[in-house]
Amino acid sequence: MMASEARFAVALKNPDAVAAIVTALRHVYGDEIARLMLVEGMSLADLIDAMFSAPLTHREAVRDITDGLDDFVISPDLGLMWHLRYVYSDEPGSLHVVDMEIATPNGTLASRDVWLRLPS
Repeated sequence: MMASEARFAVALKNPDAVAAIVTALRHVYGDEIARLMLVEGMSLADLIDAMFSAPLTHREAVRDITDGLDDFVISPDLGLMWHLRYVYSDEPGSLHVVDMEIATPNGTLASRDVWLRLPS
């Protein structure tokens, strides 16, 4: 492997979920913007919006986001203990996820306050 190729070799924990995220970002924003978002970062809210706008079922989008989070660098640093919390539709008894937030021992972060990028 050449040196320039080596920097792109990253072992992913959930490659299928990351592939679905990349495909959704490319579908919604195009190649260049998607690449910029993956390298420079995006909010969890932006990722959620893109995944819900992509040609995936809602359930697949939620699963891919949840599974793919382990492969992203998350800012601010959440520490070792954190929990992804789903925000559901206002309809009584609804299991339709409309947003996500991250709960930590120090408080809860809204999706717009969480920044994600792929490791370099």
